[in-house]
Amino acid sequence: MSNATSASGTPDNTGKPAARPDSGKTITLEILRYIPGQHDKPEFQPFQIPYVEDWSMLDALAYIKDELDSSLAYRWSCRMAVCGSCGMVFNGEPKLACETFVREYYPQPIRVEPLGNFAIERDLIIDQAPFLAKLESVKPFIIDAGADLKKPANETIQAGEYKQTPLQLAMFKQYSMCINCLLCYSACPQFGLNPQFTGPAALSLAHRYNADSRDHGNEARASVLNEKDGVWSCTFVGYCSEVCPKSVDPASAIQLEKVSGATDWALSFIMPKGAK
Repeated sequence: MSNATSASGTPDNTGKPAARPDSGKTITLEILRYIPGQHDKPEFQPFQIPYVEDWSMLDALAYIKDELDSSLAYRWSCRMAVCGSCGMVFNGEPKLACETFVREYYPQPIRVEPLGNFAIERDLIIDQAPFLAKLESVKPFIIDAGADLKKPANETIQAGEYKQTPLQLAMFKQYSMCINCLLCYSACPQFGLNPQFTGPAALSLAHRYNADSRDHGNEARASVLNEKDGVWSCTFVGYCSEVCPKSVDPASAIQLEKVSGATDWALSFIMPKGAK
């Protein structure tokens, strides 16, 4: 399918947005800039750009990078709200740049910042390493019964057919829609106060696999989920679910894991040792 430029200013096949030459309207983006070695601390820099009604915020950033300041750094990839790369904060609200439009804010200035609660690597790019470590800790993959967890993730499940009913699929499908955009971490006040908190996306994905009928890794994940920085650190503010672009509802996943953990703890006092 062609990506040719339209009169409305959508990107051409180079990915570069095109502005209407006769629109006459402009809008200001105030972008938080930080380049290691050049800036002592992050500071806002204003950019005045053409106002094009059909532009997404990603288009606007591309215009700035291509036409005004090539040093501007930000993450992006699919442009379709699938990859989760372009999470940023617009006027205080965590959103995906590719599905947020300039017209939502016009004619007021738009303040653009990197996701909150993370260290800034450069401009709008955050350090994702802490999240990736948390994600790895919850073992976000199917674990077969008796699997050797010292082996690679692709070897923790046997080859072959694993059947599921529609009801079994429905138990976890919602939570499998996570795209790791990290908007929920930026929104989460608990993660802001306690960076050791495992956090919404990682805990939600842990629940996704615990709820999967093909998985037998509940016990392997229990120590991470039930430690002090696991599900019990969540105070159920719920803002993580409000900002989620895929309606995953990580807040509900965490509460369900609290119920599961509490139930397992209570049963441990009345069930014979080793019983399931």
